[in-house]
Amino acid sequence: MPRPAPAWLLPPLLALLCTTEARPGPNFVIIMADDLGVGDPGCYGNRTLRTPNIDRLAREGAKLTQHLAAAPLCTPSRAAFLTGRYAVRSGMASRGHMGVFLFSASSGGLPAREVTFPRLLQGRGYATALVAAARQPTSATTHCVTASHASWARPPPTCGTAGRGRDRAGPRPAAGVGPDSGHTGGGSGLAVGVADAGVGAAGAVRVPLWAWSLAAVGVAGVVGVAIHAFRVHFRPANCFLMADLSIAQQPTDYHELTRRLTDEGRDFLRRHAATPFLLFLSFLHVHTAHFAGPEFAGRSRHGAYGDSVEEMDWGVGQILDALDELGLANDTLVYFTSDHGAHVEEVGEGGERHGGSNGIYRGGKANNWEGGIRVPGLARWPGVIAPGLEIDEPTSNMDVFPTLVRLAGAELPGDRVIDGRDLMPLLRGDTRRSEHEFLFHYCGTYLNAVRWRNGSSVWKAFYFTPNFDPPGANGCFSTHVCFCFGHYVTHHNPPLLFDIASDPGERRPLTPEAEPRYREVLHTMDEAAHAHAATLEPVPDQLSLANVAWKPWLQLCCASRPHVFACHCADDNGEGRRDT
Repeated sequence: MPRPAPAWLLPPLLALLCTTEARPGPNFVIIMADDLGVGDPGCYGNRTLRTPNIDRLAREGAKLTQHLAAAPLCTPSRAAFLTGRYAVRSGMASRGHMGVFLFSASSGGLPAREVTFPRLLQGRGYATALVAAARQPTSATTHCVTASHASWARPPPTCGTAGRGRDRAGPRPAAGVGPDSGHTGGGSGLAVGVADAGVGAAGAVRVPLWAWSLAAVGVAGVVGVAIHAFRVHFRPANCFLMADLSIAQQPTDYHELTRRLTDEGRDFLRRHAATPFLLFLSFLHVHTAHFAGPEFAGRSRHGAYGDSVEEMDWGVGQILDALDELGLANDTLVYFTSDHGAHVEEVGEGGERHGGSNGIYRGGKANNWEGGIRVPGLARWPGVIAPGLEIDEPTSNMDVFPTLVRLAGAELPGDRVIDGRDLMPLLRGDTRRSEHEFLFHYCGTYLNAVRWRNGSSVWKAFYFTPNFDPPGANGCFSTHVCFCFGHYVTHHNPPLLFDIASDPGERRPLTPEAEPRYREVLHTMDEAAHAHAATLEPVPDQLSLANVAWKPWLQLCCASRPHVFACHCADDNGEGRRDT
């Protein structure tokens, strides 16, 4: 019979049992690219772009080969990523043409009632930091979102929107990654239409040609002044770097910007090497307009796009090296992904291609063909995730939410639907099957397609598909991105059905004659779609015209020059900058 513990040991043991909390889980480094195609990294088959550091993650960890963005556009994809919920649940999915935020002074954003995984990790004592293309709160009470590089930006001398969030030790909220933060990416071009007006032949008023010419010159002058004002004043006002809630630089200087953002991430790791941390590094690359530092400009085989990819890969390597130097690699889960597929319609002023590669997959950014939603998904955690592991199961970037929350020892919110699923059973090799039986693909607020993993098949049924323009192309070149309604789409009744497992390029739609289970499969998927729709609740539209419109009273501006159209402040070296 075992001897009882000495009486003098009992008080310390009882005190230990009563006061010791469960230790937080591992550290987390989340790295997200913007508009990077699944066909761009070498580990996914590219042989002409140099991505040795991204490839290192695949070699030393797991590669998800059927990893999916929750939406094919920046705003809804990143909102879903941060919350673990389809963007339609938070109002961050568009009902019209404007699917993203273009201005830093917009009033829409991720609602305060939404819960992000950084907020839950802060509650577990994690220090968190966002180093990213970011837009900060426009006031202490408004929503908080982040906005990516915009395609009408031309750095240098002009710029897109960028920001830099520093860290806060948990449980205090971190700027840009706190309870209210989401991400909304730019990328849609602005279009101005002029309607024709005429007078009938009977009673027509004759206007001399010289009057028409004068009027035309006047209109052209006004338009020219407006364009000049936009180029000279508005762009710099809309482009700035922030540290916490203060503007550090306005307008953004793109010279070695990627290096500066990477250094910010490395500094955060050094400051918090002894405490649990979450670093979210969201690169501006490879969204247009492209830029690269002097060490990378003109060095790739794919022009400005390739230079951007290779510079971003260098940044990934710097973060991995920092983890090694600090002895943190074995205690850190590193996750790398893109917010959606490559923007195949991106072309330069000379017609040169500025979009990336989606490999064998059809379509791209802003549509739910596989090219728009299949993204790189790499996860490394030495000693936990087997090196070189490949997982060909449907997974989603929404899965990061429950994965990190559970690893950190936090509780998942019980008052809302969480659409993501914990990735660790797959990553640890405990199971070979994804917890996602069904996944739902939204184009804006419209349910576009349903995915069903069933045995050896992965069925995908489209309720509508975008009308590529010109016909036969692989995208919507006339409108820059594909829209989700009206004459921009073709509806399918019955739905267009593919087996992604045997036809990943979505080239061979199935028919009742070719597939005996055709009607049974569509019936099951239709039932799943109806059950999913029953879980949705009405929410305010964050991307309404009123919310996305630019509001001068919300424009952030350096205190040194408070006029909204003349915002500029010193850079990090304390030297003044002039608007360009």
